Amino acid sequence: MNIQVPDIVYWIWGLTLAIAVFVILPLALYFLQRTLNAARSIERYFAEMRDAGVGIANNTGNIKALDNTISVATQILSVAGSINDHAAAIENTFVARTGGNGRE
Repeated sequence: MNIQVPDIVYWIWGLTLAIAVFVILPLALYFLQRTLNAARSIERYFAEMRDAGVGIANNTGNIKALDNTISVATQILSVAGSINDHAAAIENTFVARTGGNGRE
């Protein structure tokens, strides 16, 4: 079985191979490089977002402590009001017993 292949077939095959090697392959490498650069940029952006999120979480963690401080301050304020009332009662008793205001 001896088949004669025309020379044009070899020329077409060679031209197709040359186009694949010199045009398509560099174009594919160019697009792969662009994809890699975009992926690296996305990775950097995600790292920055992660750092910002961790910072926000750390800063908002103090809100619970602030709520506790407000709760304690409210209790202190009510105790201070009670002390003020008792001091007024003591002053009134002192004035009633001594006949003066005690601030002379």
